[in-house]
Amino acid sequence: MNAIVVTDQAAGTAGMTLVERPEPAPAGNDVLVRVHASGFTPGELMWPSSWTDRLGRDRTPSIPGHELAGVVTALGYGTTGLSVGQRVFGLTDWTRDGTLAEYAAVEARNLAPLPSDVDFTVGASMPISGLTAWQGLLEHGRLQAGQSVLVHGAAGGVGSMVTQLAHEAGAYIIGTGRTADRQTALDFGAQEFIDLENDALEDISGVDLVFDVIGGDIGKRSAGLIRAGGTLVTIAGPPEVQPANGQAINFVVVPDRTQLGEIVRRVRDGRLRTNIGNVSTLDDAVAAFNPTQRGNGKTIIRVRP
Repeated sequence: MNAIVVTDQAAGTAGMTLVERPEPAPAGNDVLVRVHASGFTPGELMWPSSWTDRLGRDRTPSIPGHELAGVVTALGYGTTGLSVGQRVFGLTDWTRDGTLAEYAAVEARNLAPLPSDVDFTVGASMPISGLTAWQGLLEHGRLQAGQSVLVHGAAGGVGSMVTQLAHEAGAYIIGTGRTADRQTALDFGAQEFIDLENDALEDISGVDLVFDVIGGDIGKRSAGLIRAGGTLVTIAGPPEVQPANGQAINFVVVPDRTQLGEIVRRVRDGRLRTNIGNVSTLDDAVAAFNPTQRGNGKTIIRVRP
């Protein structure tokens, strides 16, 4: 099968190459998925799990990408809950070969059925952004109606999902981003927008929840914006500064079939829309991940027409 592989961590996306690899075999409780569309997060090339297995052993050349939508073609021993020929989407294991390939072996529990009226491209754009937003807001942030939420990167893949789910929950949303992101963030449901290039972040204070996807200086400054009893939720690593009278939670998204079902149900009925930017082919994936201009939205690789 054709697949994208990486062998050099220092090279980043520039070190990606298209090669021929053996088709994977599904292990126990796995399914083999014929990949139709794949999502990729460039930051994953900085994760140790992209280069080593669960025991810390080198596993290069490895296939990146952890989001997929496709069709089940085979079942591993003991696999239940899914069937051959079923359309599925979901999130693969961090420490195994991923989804930038024509086939991927995935634990069945990490996948959910993909309805026939949802395109594979949309299916591949949902898992990381949707699950991250759902878990950060509702599980870790315990968002309630009427609360205020500061969403960093509100026009991005994760931030746009956070904004929409917070809007559905009845929160007051303040989005942040670059100047060019203002209208996009407002269109996704933010009531206010802070331009991080020109506005003072500290003009906002007393929010119930900050959802941080940036970290660094923005993450540190955000800790001071939280009201007593509020929460800073971040996916950018352990917080360097704790809110004075609140809590800070760093988390890593995990697969969840039930939550995937809730997300795709909202996409079908129009309550959620994914933020897809460039759609490319597997043959052109390397160029798509090294664009000459910064794009908007998530890049999706359409593995099959």
